[in-house]
Amino acid sequence: MDELELLNKIKNNPAAFSEFFKQYYKPIFGYIFRRTGNFDETADIASETFLKAFKNINNFSYRGISVKVWLYRIATNEMNLYFRNERKNRSLFEKIHFDDHNSFNNYLQSDMEELELELQKHEQFLFVMNALKKLPLKYQTVISLRYFEGKDNSEIIEILGIKEGTLKSLLSRGLKKLRENCNQIL
Repeated sequence: MDELELLNKIKNNPAAFSEFFKQYYKPIFGYIFRRTGNFDETADIASETFLKAFKNINNFSYRGISVKVWLYRIATNEMNLYFRNERKNRSLFEKIHFDDHNSFNNYLQSDMEELELELQKHEQFLFVMNALKKLPLKYQTVISLRYFEGKDNSEIIEILGIKEGTLKSLLSRGLKKLRENCNQIL
């Protein structure tokens, strides 16, 4: 079933939203988790994301963006709101001590085993996360979407609602700052 069929099905029967949830929950949860590094915070933000999507899905219409992009936009906005309200953008990933995998494992539930394996396999990921958390939120967002979520420039432009030149500038400056942070850690 394609997005348009699913959207029409949900508009006729709100209970069909469960199919939408099943289809997009893991990628959205993973995107948020890689930004927050905290299972409980991720669960809260993901639930807010899907609640807003559920409340507004009847108002959604294709205007150049897909449902998937719309959902990533909601998730990005919810994370930005969360970080702004909680003043967490300076303490990203501080709640998890990656050296202490036992406490990290306590945060994970069965559906998070896949993410845990990803984190354990990639020591560089942990290193980069340490450097990334020192960047301003705008750079964290574009770098995360591009390199951790695998989004291409056109998808990021749609998700964030920015121009291509702005995206290229943010990526270029963000990567330069990230390199500088990595060199400082070494």
